[in-house]
Amino acid sequence: MRYEIKEFASDELKEKMLFATHKSGLRVYVFPKKGFSKYYAIYGTDYGSTDREFLVPGESEKTVVPDGIAHFLEHKMFEQPDGSNAFDSFAITGASSNAFTSFDMTAYLFTCTDRFYENLDILIDFVNSPYFTDENVNKEMGIIGQEIKMYDDDPGWRVFFNALRAMFRDNPVKIDIAGTVESIAKINKDILYKCYNTFYNPGNMILVLVGDVDINEVMDRLDKRMGDEKNLGEIKRPEVREPAERVTEFAEQRLVVSQPMFNIGFKDITPFTGGEELAKREAATEIILDTLFGKSSDFYMELYGEGLIDSGFSVETELEKRYGFSLMGGESRDPKAVYEKIKKRILKAQKEGIDKSDIERTKKVMKASGIKLFNYIEGMGNAYIRMLLKGINPLDYNKVIDSVTYDDIMARLKTHFDTNNCVLSTVLPTESGGEAER
Repeated sequence: MRYEIKEFASDELKEKMLFATHKSGLRVYVFPKKGFSKYYAIYGTDYGSTDREFLVPGESEKTVVPDGIAHFLEHKMFEQPDGSNAFDSFAITGASSNAFTSFDMTAYLFTCTDRFYENLDILIDFVNSPYFTDENVNKEMGIIGQEIKMYDDDPGWRVFFNALRAMFRDNPVKIDIAGTVESIAKINKDILYKCYNTFYNPGNMILVLVGDVDINEVMDRLDKRMGDEKNLGEIKRPEVREPAERVTEFAEQRLVVSQPMFNIGFKDITPFTGGEELAKREAATEIILDTLFGKSSDFYMELYGEGLIDSGFSVETELEKRYGFSLMGGESRDPKAVYEKIKKRILKAQKEGIDKSDIERTKKVMKASGIKLFNYIEGMGNAYIRMLLKGINPLDYNKVIDSVTYDDIMARLKTHFDTNNCVLSTVLPTESGGEAER
């Protein structure tokens, strides 16, 4: 079967993206890199830990599932009916493979320098062939239960999720991706198959390939391995009505750490959306964070000089279709002093504005980083599948950055960075050096 291949090109980046939709509904994107000896493939579904409630196409009653099931499902996908493991198949071909679950996506990936199409066959086959039994599900509960307990004692993980819980009251983004030991105990093979059949239908998935790849060869191989019977249609998710106000300003936990850790969080209270509108909001937020608090800012150098932060201080924003937040964090001898100084800096910028030359400098740095990404195929694949799932064309992101005006930035600064609605999450050293507090 011959497919319509659409080409998107960027004269500025001197890069292109090829796109085709398989008969099953699977969207395929190829970023051709002629002459590259390395290949990267990432096969993702629009399904993550926040998908706790949904309406299966054709059903009238909503389905509610245990927390952690998307992550549990990811773990189980590698197991094959003959007792083998997909990791073993990749090892034979010399490929390196992995998978991950986030709040809104599950993805399976590999990198290789040889036998690319053979590895692609392995990827497609195992993701499209679930194998769940009562026995292997029960076995996995113990493995994931240990993983959950490990993260319970991980200070970086705890300071992050404590910040989310301080920000969000109802949005499931506040719930640990792996769930809890109690929640995963409710998972069985029937629930796994229902989630798989709902979210792993090709119409809900994206395949991104980077390297010296022939998209026609890819489509031919997909024809041999995929039909069109799984293209179920739109999966409806209930809208989360998250209040604008934070849950609590301060969240504190004591664990075995040598230096206090902190996250300062701002939750996104704007209506959920996707495409160019979301891309523009994301770009404006990144410009603000990098200009005011990035490592080349006067603010960063001042706090670094005072010994309040170290080189591990970082800023980030995560804006998706169903949630959003920005975080600043790291280690500090006095997190509350950092918190107060950050609020003071924001209030000053809201009142006096941001130097336009600093904004333009930040834009140039962001665009340069985007161009450099094209030399790193794993980074391309991981970044671009997220953009594509949000309805954003990766080749247009530099244009989006250029389109963000000074007024856009100031409006975003005043709405998103509300100093009366931010949170401070800290993990402090245990006072006695003994057991951590829960």
